[in-house]
Amino acid sequence: MDIVISYLYQIIDSFSFLILSSIGLAVIFGMMNIINMAHGEFIMLGAYIFTISALAGIPFILSVLIAVLGVTVFGILIHKLIISKLHSRPMDSIVITYGMSLVMKQLIQIIFGSTMPSVSMPLGSVTLGGNVLSVYRLVLVVVSIVMLVAFYMFFNYTKFGLYSRATMQNAEVAKALGINTGFEYSMTFAIGAGIAGLAGALYAPVMAVSPILGDSFIIQAFTTVVVGGGNPLIGTFLSGTVLGVISGIVSLEQGQFIGKIAMLVAAIICIRVLPGGFSGLVEKIRKGV
Repeated sequence: MDIVISYLYQIIDSFSFLILSSIGLAVIFGMMNIINMAHGEFIMLGAYIFTISALAGIPFILSVLIAVLGVTVFGILIHKLIISKLHSRPMDSIVITYGMSLVMKQLIQIIFGSTMPSVSMPLGSVTLGGNVLSVYRLVLVVVSIVMLVAFYMFFNYTKFGLYSRATMQNAEVAKALGINTGFEYSMTFAIGAGIAGLAGALYAPVMAVSPILGDSFIIQAFTTVVVGGGNPLIGTFLSGTVLGVISGIVSLEQGQFIGKIAMLVAAIICIRVLPGGFSGLVEKIRKGV
C-alpha cells in the first residue's frame, strides 16, 4: 500500500504540474492560434510578483491574486502593443514572442539579479503509511482540476465564451454580426496570460525563483498542448493525464531527468498514432468513427 500511495502521489503531482503550466498556453494557442514562446516568462513574471508581494508581508492568497492581476494587465498591454498585429501571422508570432522571452529574462536579471529569496511552502505535510506527503502539492492537484472545469464551463456556457469561439473560428463573420472581435482577442490573451501568472505564483514556493524559471515549464507545457490537439481544454486534460502518469511513474523509478525524456518519447508516439491529438480522438468517438 505504501508503494501504491507513493506512485499515486507522484502521478498526481506530475499531472497538476502539466495542467497548471499548460492551460494558459492552451487558451492562447487553441483559441487564438498564437504560438506564445514567452509563455514560460509569463509564468516567471507571476512567480516574481508573488514572491515580492509575499516577502513584503502580504498574505499568501492575496499575493497570488496580485500576481494573477499583474500578469493579466501585462498580457493586455502586450496584446495591444504587439500580439494584435499577429492574428493572421501565426509563424511570425513564434519569432516575436521568442524575442519577448529573451528581453523579459534579461530585464529580470538586470533588475533583480540571478536569484530571489524564497517563500516557504505553506500547509506543512501529512504522513500516510510510510510516505510523507506535502499538503500544498495536494492542494495544487485540486486547483488544477478546478481550473480545468471552470474554464471549460466559462468558454462553453457563457456569452463571452460563445463570442470568443465565434471570433476564433471566423473573425470577419463574427465582426459582421456585431461582436467586438478586438475585445475578444484581447481578453482571451489576457486570460491566458493571467493563468500563466497563477501557475508561476502557485509554484514559486516549490521552485527556485530566477530569470530562467520559465524554462522549467515551457517544453512540458507545449508538449501537453500539442498532444492534446485542437480542443484546448478537453485535449489538455487528457494529455496531461496520460503524460502525467508516464512522467510520474518513470520519475519515481529513474529520476526526474529520465522522467522528462520518457514523457517526450510518449508525446512523439502519441502524435504519430493520433495526429489530431487526444481531442481529435474524442471527436472521432463522438461521431462514431
